[in-house]
Amino acid sequence: MRRLGGVLAAAVLCTTAAACTNAPPPPLVPKSEAPVITTTGPKVTEIVVGVDDVAGGYNPHSLAAQSPITTALSSLLLPSPFRAGNDGAPQLDRNLMVSAKVTKAEPFTVTYTIRKDASWSDSAPIAAEDFYYLWQRMRAEPGVVDPAGYRLINNISAREGGKVVEVAFGKPFPGWRSLFSNLLPAHLLKDAPGTWSNVLSSNFPATAGPFQVRSLDEPRGEVVLERSDRYWEVPTTLDRVVIRRATHSQMAESLSKGDNQAALLRADAADTNLINSIAQVTTKPVPRNEVVQVLLRPTSTTLRDLKVRKAVMAAIDREALIASGTQSGPSAPFRADSYVVPPSRAGYVKTINANTFDAALSDQLLTESGYVKAGTEWQKDGKPFKLRIAAPEKSEPYVGLANRIKAQLRDRGIDAEVITPTAEDLFSKDLVEENVEIAVVPRVDAGDSAAALASVFGCAGDAPDGATPSPRNPAGFCDQAIQADIDAALNGKVLLSDVLARVEPLIAGQAVAVPLFQVVDLLGVLPTVSGVGTGAPLAGVLSGAPEWRRLDK
Repeated sequence: MRRLGGVLAAAVLCTTAAACTNAPPPPLVPKSEAPVITTTGPKVTEIVVGVDDVAGGYNPHSLAAQSPITTALSSLLLPSPFRAGNDGAPQLDRNLMVSAKVTKAEPFTVTYTIRKDASWSDSAPIAAEDFYYLWQRMRAEPGVVDPAGYRLINNISAREGGKVVEVAFGKPFPGWRSLFSNLLPAHLLKDAPGTWSNVLSSNFPATAGPFQVRSLDEPRGEVVLERSDRYWEVPTTLDRVVIRRATHSQMAESLSKGDNQAALLRADAADTNLINSIAQVTTKPVPRNEVVQVLLRPTSTTLRDLKVRKAVMAAIDREALIASGTQSGPSAPFRADSYVVPPSRAGYVKTINANTFDAALSDQLLTESGYVKAGTEWQKDGKPFKLRIAAPEKSEPYVGLANRIKAQLRDRGIDAEVITPTAEDLFSKDLVEENVEIAVVPRVDAGDSAAALASVFGCAGDAPDGATPSPRNPAGFCDQAIQADIDAALNGKVLLSDVLARVEPLIAGQAVAVPLFQVVDLLGVLPTVSGVGTGAPLAGVLSGAPEWRRLDK
């Protein structure tokens, strides 16, 4: 056994021109029939899906890159030891894995055995190096999705040419199946120039799945995926899946003409009525792995005082924000009345029963905190009470909600400004520093709610083996009074449901987060295709694309 290091695989070289080509073979023509001469090439079977946007980045592990297109592409192009089943529970992906199981209790060790024929599109094998790279990045980078489980890992070692991976944990982690989803091609990324923010920022350097990228054109708003000739398992029925950006009216027109076979959009009530009015279109809600939340950051100087945070929270009208953000669309029934578990996931229990807004309480708490009302404006020591609200640039509903919060605070005499840095800068810089008091950002679910609790509300903990300390959570929140419960849930010593029953009221009392709603898209599908559905829970519509079929071709 050895500590993983170095590239474990070399690319297989093509020896002939024929071996290197991706072009399909010419169609066979029966001897009894004369060949048909055509200049248009073989007919391509494809399904076209309209979407709101195809803009990058595409790193599914980065909070900055979360979007339906990121979920869609990662589900088809990146390998995962486990994938969500129809019930949402993780199931071993035997297209990639031979096995994955706990092989030792002390230290808690999981052994993954990867299929020998599983490889990246450049012929490099999928191997232990990919596990190691993802572990290193997830425990060290700010703004990653649910890093708590990765921080429990002490060592990763490899044998049998990297096809057997042993992951040793410092403490037991029952949620280990949620780790290492969407592996990245370490052999191309680990020594590449740039930082974590450049990973999958505009394309996929290598893929591993039934589809590969034929073209990814952000300016034109189109992604073309085609059947991968390098995939080692059963090939897809479709030749291509085309993902095309369009306005909602353009999506409706394309569906009505049959130019698009499906559409996935963030819809309000009017959009829902528009898509439902198209003859023969079937619609379904598709919950994202994304809950909209407002963070009141105790790491900021202005909101370090609990009483002040409570005053600001009481000035925010949560019900009005939910109504504004959902616009009576598919998200409306998915209001997030819990701090950890998304409304669409099993185990969701409502724990928030009251609106945050209480004008009298807000005024009282500000007065007790030493603020005075000068005309219509709250001041302290002659300086106006001012807050900075951050939301990721050009990202809805976040920017719109940030401006609604600004207006609500202004009505209560609290000055505020909205800043919209790039998503990458927001999560890697602004929320690492202390100059943002309020953040309107997604809480992303990666599959294990205990890890989500620890990642969003837990303390970062000591750095392993003298490494750089782990980044704080986006709120900068740490409460040692609840940390023991959080650790107990993460290590499986106590049922998560029991921990949440104790911890969520304490989180509420700390006034650090205001959950609003889960983002839910609308899927519209024509009857000319089969298999196009909502996909596995939180895995995205395109997770089922390998089984999609055209019925009119």
